Amino acid sequence: MVGIRKRTGEKGAAEPVLTRLAEDDTISWYRKPNLRLLYILLFPACMGIELTSGFDSQLINALQIVPSWKNYFGHPEGSLKGIIAAAYSLGAIVSLPFIPIVNDRWGRRGSIFAGSIVMIIGAVIQGLSTHVAMYIVARLILGFGIPTCIVSGSSLIGELGHPKERPVLTSLFNVSYFFGQIAAAGITFGTNSIPNDWSWRIPSYLQMLPSLMQIAFVYTLPESPRWLVAHDRLEEAEAVLTKYHAEGNPDSVFVKGEVEQIVAAIQLEKEASKKSWLDLVRTAGMRRRTLITVMLGLFTQWSGNTLISYYFGDLLDRAGIKDSIMKQKLNVANACWSFVCAFIASFLVKKFRRRTLFLYCTISMLLCYTAWTISMERAETAEDAGGENHAAGIANVFFIFLFPACYNVGYNALTYTYLVEVWPYMERSRGIAVFQFWGRAAAFFTTFVNPIGLDNIEWKWLIVYCVFLVYEIGFVWYFFPETSGRTLEELTFLFEDNALAEKTTHAVEQAVHHNDSGSFRGEKIGATAHAEKLN
Repeated sequence: MVGIRKRTGEKGAAEPVLTRLAEDDTISWYRKPNLRLLYILLFPACMGIELTSGFDSQLINALQIVPSWKNYFGHPEGSLKGIIAAAYSLGAIVSLPFIPIVNDRWGRRGSIFAGSIVMIIGAVIQGLSTHVAMYIVARLILGFGIPTCIVSGSSLIGELGHPKERPVLTSLFNVSYFFGQIAAAGITFGTNSIPNDWSWRIPSYLQMLPSLMQIAFVYTLPESPRWLVAHDRLEEAEAVLTKYHAEGNPDSVFVKGEVEQIVAAIQLEKEASKKSWLDLVRTAGMRRRTLITVMLGLFTQWSGNTLISYYFGDLLDRAGIKDSIMKQKLNVANACWSFVCAFIASFLVKKFRRRTLFLYCTISMLLCYTAWTISMERAETAEDAGGENHAAGIANVFFIFLFPACYNVGYNALTYTYLVEVWPYMERSRGIAVFQFWGRAAAFFTTFVNPIGLDNIEWKWLIVYCVFLVYEIGFVWYFFPETSGRTLEELTFLFEDNALAEKTTHAVEQAVHHNDSGSFRGEKIGATAHAEKLN
């Protein structure tokens, strides 16, 4: 019999019965053929989605260094440069209201497929662009397609992964962003010396490659068991979990408990959910989830990262580095270093608690930005006086390279891990769409205003980020709950009444202790009265 130990924390977190069962399984995933195959297929079908975002941010960053791109589009500066970079985020904002509809109707795989088609169209138009307006429209289309893929892909990884590996898998999702950055930086460095338009058209066309990969592999994956259960396809869901989480063993106690937990949680959620955007603010628990999600979206883009991601060349100018080849080399080096930081950070999620990592991330970023602000002030003061401060210039580059080691621990490694854990299944698509909306809106704003701020108030622009980082630290400390060490269903009612969490625990106990998977599934969960508490 599995013992139940009461844990302190959020009031509605269910007892971790399945989590303990999962931890008792000492066989590693790579020794399980079916699970190993699933994880291998997840990489090209889902993990590669953020390749497109990483490729895009680095492409615009690198192309601003390419002489032929600047000549072709008339050396864009100020607001025009800002709108070229920010168009990708603007397109993403426009698509967000449609994401839950597409996810609910066509499932996680269908949503990834549809979004990938849209991005391929955008990449083709981008490569064919004959003027700056066409180029901006192409980037709008690319941005329109990416959120659907991100929401569906991050959800599918979390919903297919075994509870033991799920935190690392969802953390690795964002790591592919840096693969995209490295690819774009390397390709653009290689085409930099081509003395015609192909120096920027080739990288623009190649942005479609991750989407082609997703189209080729996404239907080799099974559909999300939770989506199948929500659409009354219980036998298919059980077959998926049996194959991948129990290596085909139909008598697996763990899978029986997992199925019952998913069924119980989704049925309880259906009782309360009206499948409306208003569900996100209807109850105190949902309002807290929404507030955390909105702030997390802002934090991931208002922490100073877009300044480095999109205007790396301008920052090197201010550090005294003018040569385009040297800039491209440092650009590639920064992309590779960012990948290393993100990859290492993705494996920390099982070693440290979520709040600990978020607090390290925000505090270290504040320290880094404060030091960077001082060094930039010293460098620009010397330049204004007609001299040059080499030490301050070197310090500027050092702190630019230090920043990924701070940022990636929280806002790269943990973002989708945390969102998948905080949001219950019925509202997960809407919840992550809310994150995407505020993240993209923040990215659009900062990407647009960064060149304006740098041009007008120079080093003082960094103080704005320092102030906001202080706010981030306070918010994380007071509002972010701890979610580590639980399955998704054990976290379903994290902010709700304990009685609701106990329903899912009861379902698991019936399956685990009595090995009776049929009795509970056939009965009405009797959750109407409890569900009313959510309303």
